[in-house]
Amino acid sequence: MDIFRTKSVEQSILDTEAPEHRLRKRLTAVDLTVFGIGVIVGTGIFVLTGRVAKETAGPAVALSFVVAAVVCGLAALCYAEFASSIPVAGSAYTFSLATLGEFPAWVIGWDLMLEMALAGAVVAVGWSGYFASLMSSLGLELPAWMAGESPVVNLPAMVIVLILTGVLTAGIKLSSRVNLVIVTIKVAVILLVIVAGLFFINAANYSPFIPPPVSTPGVEGLKAPLIQVLFGITPVAFGVIGIFSAAAVVFFAFIGFDIVATAAEETIKPQRDLPRGIIGSLAICTVLYVAVSLVVVGMQRYDKLSEKAPLADAFTAVGQSWAATLISIGAIAGLTTVVMILMLGQSRVLFAMCRDGLLPRALAKVHPRFGTPARLTIIIGLVTTVLSGFISLGALAELVNIGTLFAFVVVSAGVIVLRRTQPDLPRAFRTPMVPLLPILSVLACLYLMLNLPVETWLRFVVWLIIGAVLYFAYGYRHSRVQVPGPKG
Repeated sequence: MDIFRTKSVEQSILDTEAPEHRLRKRLTAVDLTVFGIGVIVGTGIFVLTGRVAKETAGPAVALSFVVAAVVCGLAALCYAEFASSIPVAGSAYTFSLATLGEFPAWVIGWDLMLEMALAGAVVAVGWSGYFASLMSSLGLELPAWMAGESPVVNLPAMVIVLILTGVLTAGIKLSSRVNLVIVTIKVAVILLVIVAGLFFINAANYSPFIPPPVSTPGVEGLKAPLIQVLFGITPVAFGVIGIFSAAAVVFFAFIGFDIVATAAEETIKPQRDLPRGIIGSLAICTVLYVAVSLVVVGMQRYDKLSEKAPLADAFTAVGQSWAATLISIGAIAGLTTVVMILMLGQSRVLFAMCRDGLLPRALAKVHPRFGTPARLTIIIGLVTTVLSGFISLGALAELVNIGTLFAFVVVSAGVIVLRRTQPDLPRAFRTPMVPLLPILSVLACLYLMLNLPVETWLRFVVWLIIGAVLYFAYGYRHSRVQVPGPKG
């Protein structure tokens, strides 16, 4: 069984020209950068900031964002080389298929399915929280069964996912225009938070900046970070260990630059514009994240922060309800784009896998009018709708993180492999300091993975086992990689 057969870069590019599987090239560097900002700036600022500051890092959550940004920056440089060399839909899946082989590529594709489906659901749940907060500020209390702390069915989250599924099905350029408008609103609100919040900072809230480590029920048993269990460290929150544990969680906030790579096939000048979109969006968002986290923990003591809507509630706590309402509107707009682009990324990964025959190839057909993989988009929308309606936020965020970090490890290693196997491949962007920088990226990602809870690792392993069974039952036998003629 040749489960490590690879697909040549030339064949990957040739497959993009098949009429029934051809995506339309409509995107520019600006579109890609805005896509990146649209998906990166969301849950990390509007939802997760309060939870990790309160439970894990304290005011030092800003340092956690810096740690996560450095790890993402290393991986982003590796993604930029791949995306400019292999401008094909599928992101890490496509890159792995060209370097490591079919089964590793399947594992990454299966992993990305988990990452993006769950991420979309997580953000939709966060969107629902801010929507309920806004309605409450307007005097319209939503019933607890649909939008409370533990709703029976999270109806607002389900509705927004269905609406965005329709937008994505209607075309990539429409999605880009909708994204541009909403991202403009979102960034304006974030800048307002930074500027207005400066006037309400209480320096005493920064002390202690790194709270002393304490043992808490939240990090005991299966909830303890794996690295603490492996090395016999007493499970603790806060302290220096808490900064890195929090970085492994807020890492979720930076997921997005890798999704820019999934739009490679729809980019007009991918060799030039993809690296700009990937690196530019990550740099802009890092500055925004650090600034906002410093402001919010300065406005309200970290152990008093809200976990549901920390920014809005921090302004309410200092008597500025007008700002809270405006922030809720910005958060709703911002999280809307995150859900949309996560679903866009997932549809393109599955599109590439279906086109290669690892999943039913009929699903990869492009709609003749809209130029999108409409069937896949609708399926993804329905699955995300169900997940967002019935799954809790915390468990999903950590499971998404381990999936993303795993993909980053494979892409970083793949840069080294492709440099050796195809040294003459045209590269519009070259990752600097190879192999040192990719190795550092691998080690940094692995370290953050070890800081995730044991139960997250167990869930991840179960998901990979299910994926392996599906590959050998269907994907391997229907694969078109190095198989002559149409099949599947």
